[in-house]
Amino acid sequence: APESLMQALEDLDYLAALDDDGNLSEVGIIMSEFPLDPQLAKALIASCEFDCVEEMVSLAAMLTASPCFVPLSTHLEEAVALRRRALLHPNGDHFTLINIFNAFQQREHGRGLGVGGSHPYAGDEGWCRKHGVCAEALRLAGTVRAELLEVMRRIELPVSPPAFGSDANALNIQRALISGYFLKVARDIDGSGNYVMLTHKHVAHLAPACGYLLRPPPRRLPPWVLYHEFTISQDNCLRVVSEIQPQMLVELAPQYYLSNLPPSEGRDLLMELREKVVAAEEAPAEPE
Repeated sequence: APESLMQALEDLDYLAALDDDGNLSEVGIIMSEFPLDPQLAKALIASCEFDCVEEMVSLAAMLTASPCFVPLSTHLEEAVALRRRALLHPNGDHFTLINIFNAFQQREHGRGLGVGGSHPYAGDEGWCRKHGVCAEALRLAGTVRAELLEVMRRIELPVSPPAFGSDANALNIQRALISGYFLKVARDIDGSGNYVMLTHKHVAHLAPACGYLLRPPPRRLPPWVLYHEFTISQDNCLRVVSEIQPQMLVELAPQYYLSNLPPSEGRDLLMELREKVVAAEEAPAEPE
């Protein structure tokens, strides 16, 4: 439809993928090298600037491969849910996916060739069953990750060493994600999980598999989130969700994107923050 085509072009413009003539910009040309959707490609490129390439390339692979979570059968649900909960990352679903990928890779690379004639993948399959994740999806993610790294090497993008687990790395992953996904941000308007999406004011809820809902009570729902996917046709849910700070969104999203958001309380809060940032930048430096 013409509307969706125009929306796609507008999104590419916000992502700095187009130049003033509507052709691919330098950033857009680099984005087009990756077999990823534009927002994920932009986040991966941003990870070069923020020194979190190892983590973002794992996340990009996990988001591109098949879903890794297996629907739980009722009689096993409680035990598997408890083990799966141990893999949840406090910073959100994007970080949980990196956690799961890293845990699986450590098992894959740490195993021997099978003891007593056992299949070399047997331990991995058992671990996956215990945690309710799909071994095939995780192996596919490993293949996708290798392909993405090959693209990065071919076009000579810098690959920073792994640093997952440090506070600085967590902030850098959030920065890279916002650089690509500022178009997919929602705000909890009443503290009870009714999230209004900033771009088109739909109200949505967190998907049942979201890590924030799987944690033991008392649960705290994040006031501002970045999401990977919104399914309006099925259940009006946000999928793969992580908390963000609005201050970081204001610093990284294009100014004209914030200005063009439809009127809402969330937009007003962001514009107020933006004014404070501008005022701080324009304030004269304190004499030493």
